[in-house]
Amino acid sequence: MTQPAVLEGLLEWSPAGWPAAGPDSGGRLLVADSWLLRDGRVRGFERHRERFLRACGACDGPPLRRLIEFWRDMTAVLPRTGEWFPRVELTAGSHRLRLLLRQAPPLARDVRVWAVGQPDPRTVPRRKGPDLDSLARVRKRALSHGAEEAVLIAPSGVVLEGAHSSLVWWEDDTLCLPSPQLPVLAGVTIGLIQERAARDGIRVAHRERTVGELDGCEVWLVNALHGIRPVAEWTEWTERSMTAGTAVRAAEWRAWLEDIMEPLPEGR
Repeated sequence: MTQPAVLEGLLEWSPAGWPAAGPDSGGRLLVADSWLLRDGRVRGFERHRERFLRACGACDGPPLRRLIEFWRDMTAVLPRTGEWFPRVELTAGSHRLRLLLRQAPPLARDVRVWAVGQPDPRTVPRRKGPDLDSLARVRKRALSHGAEEAVLIAPSGVVLEGAHSSLVWWEDDTLCLPSPQLPVLAGVTIGLIQERAARDGIRVAHRERTVGELDGCEVWLVNALHGIRPVAEWTEWTERSMTAGTAVRAAEWRAWLEDIMEPLPEGR
């Protein structure tokens, strides 16, 4: 019988239980996925599951049956109280399946973004996991310039996404996203936003823009932890300045994201 995981830390899965990961349990991340868990409720949980299973299959991970067992047991041990930011992992080499159980950091309602676009350092941009260390270094550089996030750009100068966020913006009444032909991660939260826009008859367009062309727009950085964070300030070390557009839509959409959080599935 799987015992509840009540302590923070890295836990390695086996069908027999959840021993704490030892010093020999390292390994490069092949796949990772994470989400906000608040008092046993999460949004898009099934979408996170499907993305994780697809990503594991794409890198010749464990058999699907074993992945499904892992996800079932992982769901059972997640805390049902408190705010958490769990991460599921598949490692290279031995293909260990792990759960990193960590408390959620303070959530932000807006974000300062480093306006100097950063060249995309990722080697596998459409799969979350292998490039988390290089993206953390990008974010560290942004912090040194007074920002919480940085924008990744393609060689052409076109905006891709944030180091740890999807990026969307509004042009008049049109919700705009980078072209799907660009190397961007299929974000769970941005997928939920797109579906709501389609239901509500809001025009959605894929457009290619440079960082400078976002000047004055209402821009959101979106991820599973913070939900929607409108850009409150663009920081940079160049002489050119950028203006953050007024976030006239963000509050209502943030409230909607809160409302669609659902209880974790019960049972094994």
